[in-house]
Amino acid sequence: MDWLNFLIESLAFSATFIYGSTGEIITEKSGHLNLGIPGIMCVGGAGGCAILNVIGKSDLPPMLIVVIGILFAFVSAALMGAVYSFLTVTLRCNQNVTGLALTTFGVGLAWTIMAKLEQVKYLNTPKKYFRFPFYDSLKTWQDIGLSSMQKLGIMFFLAIAVAIAASYILYHTKVGLNLRAVGENAATADAVGINVTRYKYVATCLGSGIAGLGGLYYIVDFSASGEAYKSLEAFGWLSIALVIFALWRPHITILGSAVFGILFSCSSMLANLPFVHLTMTATPILRMLPYVVTIIVLVITSAQKKRENQPPEGLGLAYFREER
Repeated sequence: MDWLNFLIESLAFSATFIYGSTGEIITEKSGHLNLGIPGIMCVGGAGGCAILNVIGKSDLPPMLIVVIGILFAFVSAALMGAVYSFLTVTLRCNQNVTGLALTTFGVGLAWTIMAKLEQVKYLNTPKKYFRFPFYDSLKTWQDIGLSSMQKLGIMFFLAIAVAIAASYILYHTKVGLNLRAVGENAATADAVGINVTRYKYVATCLGSGIAGLGGLYYIVDFSASGEAYKSLEAFGWLSIALVIFALWRPHITILGSAVFGILFSCSSMLANLPFVHLTMTATPILRMLPYVVTIIVLVITSAQKKRENQPPEGLGLAYFREER
């Protein structure tokens, strides 16, 4: 059953990437490249943990605690998205520089917050609620050798639902059509009456909020570790890479995240095999596999020159509205 546990755990791990990449896709569809996603995921995780530190051991219903934790993570990350929007949409600051600054700030802020929280309050009890419905039957799963099933909790299934919903909205609704129009050519969208600024703000804040859920999920649900927040920045960068792998389509992030999760987990699995002896440098090299796969996909899609597989035409470009 070891291989099945490995597969289940890799799938559970993949939800971290689903949240991050889906959020980034929504942002990029508005024409903004948000390199602040790693920091935003960290802040989202810290914000959710901060409120769980207050209510985690309270008498509130378990599901209410989960909902409040998710809401606070979303709002914390969305506020970071609002800062990014103000700087890049209103003030027209350079998107790359702003994103990198936001990542540096977000990681530092999250580490400061997490250092002041008590693990016994925000983690030990709440993780049972987040791992519903399989955690309650953990003994049964352990008896049949599938203890990893406990990690397929509420937020894992929520991640899949969010990716599917985002894909449907982007490609089957008027709102999605307008957003894609803004990302392709903001001036043309503006000319036909679309409120470019509003779409950019909403898409960036919404995308940031969704990415922030990935931070909460990884800390409280998947890892359930007081040190998990220290790894989040790396997974934020992987989430950005996954956007390219998924060809800017949210539903493909489900498959892409599973591939990334398996590839990333392979290094740990190989290191634990008795007949495999890895050097100190071998494990980090193995963890480069997701990035290598991304580069291969990027080369293939670029060679095909299909417009539907390319990023939005206006990605990374500031929009200067002419006086009318």
